[in-house]
Amino acid sequence: MKLLKSIAGAGMFLLVALVPAAPAAAHPIAADVTTMSSGRLGASAGAVLGLVGVVIGWLALTRPAGRTRAVVALVAGLLGAALGGVVIATSDGGVGTGNGLGGAIVAVAVGLIAVVLGGLAMVRSRRTGRPPSG
Repeated sequence: MKLLKSIAGAGMFLLVALVPAAPAAAHPIAADVTTMSSGRLGASAGAVLGLVGVVIGWLALTRPAGRTRAVVALVAGLLGAALGGVVIATSDGGVGTGNGLGGAIVAVAVGLIAVVLGGLAMVRSRRTGRPPSG
């Protein structure tokens, strides 16, 4: 439960810290390859959260040991997808302009995969937690 709270807290911090930042497309020139704009940072953070959710969700499916891993995978996947969605909604340019749009699309996809894996693990934990009928 402590891990779940820390992941949720980190995700909310990233949402609050990165949403008000000005997008990189406010400048007339596209960002350099090495420039880390707020959009790129948000998309990277969302992708990392989603990837953490995928790994934990996969572990929850392959090694069922309760619901904790499944819930952590769900929360991390939702936060990663939400952060990617915020970056998609606030980006002004297209892919390749330095706004993080490509990374945000990846973050949403990976976050949704984590949500699916966490949901499957939750269903499996419910099935194995029932007493046998008959």
